Amino acid sequence: MSGRSATASALALFLLLVAAWLLWSGIYKPLLLWLGAFSCVLSVYIAHRVGFFERSSGLHVIPKLPRFSLWMLVEIFKSSMEVVRIVLNPKLPISPTVVYLDAEPKGPVGQVILSNSITLTPGTVTLDVFNDRIVVHCLTREGAEALQSGDANRRIAQLTDK
Repeated sequence: MSGRSATASALALFLLLVAAWLLWSGIYKPLLLWLGAFSCVLSVYIAHRVGFFERSSGLHVIPKLPRFSLWMLVEIFKSSMEVVRIVLNPKLPISPTVVYLDAEPKGPVGQVILSNSITLTPGTVTLDVFNDRIVVHCLTREGAEALQSGDANRRIAQLTDK
């Protein structure tokens, strides 16, 4: 990535972090504003040090996030209800399963979003990500089959496409 676009990406990330911090904090006292600004600067500095801006930064996903977030919330709710149903069942019908998924998103940003989305969904935990392959532990075989159907994989690949 060129120096100019890396600077633009760093500035965009900083502005995004500041906006998120201001919206979620809700406390606008001078000390907290300085601490928030410092944490945003530190986050951008760490991102720079780990090479986040040397590759495609992943900021292109931001316009697609509202639709994806809504879908993700629905999936989390459905999974939560399924886990509650299982836990409240006296027979506790679990069938722990480990699933290997080939990640459709090929870049690191897409694979991290996919892995985190899987882990956010109750009843599933991402165990490993390596060479475009994701290892997931599922609470039930049905959950594993739903994951293997590829809906999440496909949606996140679309989210991270440029």
